[in-house]
Amino acid sequence: MDTPDQLSLRRYGASPGSHSHDHFQILLGLSGALELEVEGRGVRVATGGGCVIAPGDRHDFESAGGSLCLVLDSAHPAWSALVRPPAAMAPPAQALPLAHYLASALQQGRPLALAHGPALLREAWLTDGQHGSTASLVAGATSPAPTRRRPIDWPALQQWAARQWHTELTVADLAAQVHLSPSQFAARCQGDQGMGAMAWLRSQRLAHARLLRGTGMAVAEVARRTGYRSPSALTAALRRTHNP
Repeated sequence: MDTPDQLSLRRYGASPGSHSHDHFQILLGLSGALELEVEGRGVRVATGGGCVIAPGDRHDFESAGGSLCLVLDSAHPAWSALVRPPAAMAPPAQALPLAHYLASALQQGRPLALAHGPALLREAWLTDGQHGSTASLVAGATSPAPTRRRPIDWPALQQWAARQWHTELTVADLAAQVHLSPSQFAARCQGDQGMGAMAWLRSQRLAHARLLRGTGMAVAEVARRTGYRSPSALTAALRRTHNP
């Protein structure tokens, strides 16, 4: 990140899809609650809470009720002390009133807040006046509250896939539907469904084909509707499930 550290005030709502940055991103919750998924790990930034996202970490966010956060995009290496593993944090007490002041200053367009706010926030967050060390601050900052990942609506994804059998679906296609990266989706599929992403896709295609065959529909028509290359390919797939 070649540009200076930058502060901004951001409102979060529906997920725009996962992405990453080449710099640190520091979030401090001012109102509402923000649900994030950082490298597959759920993180919740509530009012008064915070989170530091490392450069290159793929993340996604969503706030059902809306969330307002003070956000610092920073290239300063000092933030590296707070990013492993991704977790919600309780910023030190001196950082919270400063964050609210900076948010107000940003709304009013005060140039000094933009110029000096990043350094002031870094100093307030990374310097523990009582214990005198960043390490002690980090050890006590992780929130004990369990984090949770935004759930995948598997039935909805299954219905979407059933409308796409005429195309060659990929893991990236499935991941895009639920606003995750392919690697994140693959991990979630393994954890939630107990199988790889393509295995899950094949199982859904075969289940749909079996359902249509159960209605008496001809094999050729079932193969056409569910995207099998030929009736014989469908018949072979059906046989394999009965004779593993």
